[in-house]
Amino acid sequence: MERIAVAGATGRAGRHVAEMLEARGHEVVPMSRATGVDVITGDGLAEALTGADCIIDATTGPSPEEAAATQFFTTAARNLQEAGAAAGARRMVIVSIIGCDRFTGGYMAAKLAHERAALAGPIPVRILRAAQFHEFVVQLLDWGRENGASYVPRMRTQLVAARAVGEVLADLATEPAGRPGPGQIAEVAGPRVETLVDMARLLAARRGDPTRVEERGDPADPDGELLENGGLLPGPDAALRGPTFEEWLGSA
Repeated sequence: MERIAVAGATGRAGRHVAEMLEARGHEVVPMSRATGVDVITGDGLAEALTGADCIIDATTGPSPEEAAATQFFTTAARNLQEAGAAAGARRMVIVSIIGCDRFTGGYMAAKLAHERAALAGPIPVRILRAAQFHEFVVQLLDWGRENGASYVPRMRTQLVAARAVGEVLADLATEPAGRPGPGQIAEVAGPRVETLVDMARLLAARRGDPTRVEERGDPADPDGELLENGGLLPGPDAALRGPTFEEWLGSA
């Protein structure tokens, strides 16, 4: 059994991967500000990584804005690489987003910068690109409220449960001889392609929310066509994991 440090251990994917690793008998070191570890300032990082065999970076940026998110992710990646190498960690797994290499800006560009910063460090890195989490629909439905309606982006996606992402992260972290190897990219997504507006309407109906839900594209967005035409969808080798969004809603 190994000692595995999880950055972002209180987040959506991080809490699940920590729980699964512990259930498999590994020693998990949860790293978050709540546990006294700050991956940006470095406070508590060296102590937390002492003796770690593997590091999982499941951190989430505090802002969707590209510059702020890029600064956060690249700083976290460099700090984890530096402190991890000093502690003797042998590998690292990071969570990214399916399609981030296809987009020109925004949060997706920040995640691509995250990948590159992690890969530039001395510790071998595996990347897990995930589809949008089920909670993403909840956020966009609430953020899009305007004049008695809720407007969500025109988008095709393959929504996935955060728990399923945690399971694949745990697999990648504990199978050093498996695939993908360092520098290679794995993908995890939900079991079927869905449109965001349909899922948002389903959510509103389950909530008993009378708000009208509509989709809206942004002609000024250079990446709008990617959102609409499959830029967020996984490749043929992706791990497809349930539950569907509808099943997830039913169990929430």
